[in-house]
Amino acid sequence: MALRAGLVLGFHSLMTLLSPQEAGATKADHMGSYGPAFYQSYGASGQFTHEFDGEQLFSVDLKKSEAVWRLPEFGDFARFDPQGGLAGIAAIKAHLDVLVERSNHTRAINVPPRVTVLPKSRVELGQPNILICIVDNIFPPVINITWLRNGQAVTEGVAQTSFYSQPDHLFRKFHYLPFVPSAEDVYDCQVEHWGLDAPLLRHWELQVPIPPPDAMETLVCALGLAIGLVGFLVGTILIIMGTYVSSAPRCRGPGSLGWGGGKWMTLNRTWAENQRFCLGERGQERNGHGRKKQRWGERVKFWGRWALGDRILAY
Repeated sequence: MALRAGLVLGFHSLMTLLSPQEAGATKADHMGSYGPAFYQSYGASGQFTHEFDGEQLFSVDLKKSEAVWRLPEFGDFARFDPQGGLAGIAAIKAHLDVLVERSNHTRAINVPPRVTVLPKSRVELGQPNILICIVDNIFPPVINITWLRNGQAVTEGVAQTSFYSQPDHLFRKFHYLPFVPSAEDVYDCQVEHWGLDAPLLRHWELQVPIPPPDAMETLVCALGLAIGLVGFLVGTILIIMGTYVSSAPRCRGPGSLGWGGGKWMTLNRTWAENQRFCLGERGQERNGHGRKKQRWGERVKFWGRWALGDRILAY
C-alpha cells in the first residue's frame, strides 16, 4: 500500500505542474505517468514504462537493463536512469507472492491475441520493403512471435518493440521483417500465446495481377472494332442526310419556286395533308404550259403526287 500511495502522490504532483489552477479544481492539459510496470515469474521477465498523454515514451526491460526510447529522437531531449526502472520492477517482484496469496492463487484469464500482417509501404517487385506483424489484445504479456519465409524461420534483420499498453490492462506488440518482394516467396507471422490452442499463422504473399487469357483479349478487341465500325457507318449516314437536307430548296415566300417541270419542295406534313403549299408568285402570269400561276396560299391541285417524308414531288 505504501508503494501505491507514493505513486499516486507523484502522479498528482505532475498534473499540478502541467495544469492551470481553476477555482480549486485541477484540469490537466497534458499528463505524464510511470506505468504500467509488471513482473512475471515465468521467464523472470518484467518491464517498466513511462507514458505521456497515453503514448509510451520509453521502457526499461528487466533482461536488457537499459532504457529503450520508442523513437530515437526522444533520447535527444530527455534522459532516464534505467536503475530507477529496475528498482520499480524489483518492488513489484517483492510484492508478487503477497498478491498471489491474497487472490487465493486464482489465475487471470488468458486473452487470445489478434494478429495483422501488412507491408510498411506500397509493394513493388524487387524493391526493399518491411513487413509488419501487429499483435494486440495480449494478456498476459508473454508471447512468442516468429517470422517464416516459405515455411522456414527467419531471424536476420528482425526487430520488435516492447509491450505497449492498451485499455483494460491489455498489451500490443510490433514485429518487423525487412524483405525484398518476390513472386515466389510467401511469408507468415507465427504467434504462440497461452490464450491460443495452437500457434496462429497470419499469411502474406505478393498479389501479382493475373493477365486476361488470349480468348478474352480477342473478344474485347473484336467487340471494340465492331462498335467502332457501327459508329463510323451511323456517322456517315447522318452526314449524307444532313448534306441532302441542306441542299434541298425551301419555300421562303411568294416567288421562291416556279411552276412546272417537276420540283422538289420542302413542306410541312400538316400543310401537305391540307394541300396548301407555298407555290408560285402573286399575279396572273401564265407559265410555259399555259396555266395560270397560283396565288400565295391558295389550294393547288396536282395531276400526281408522291410523298417522301416532308418532301412532295409536284408537277
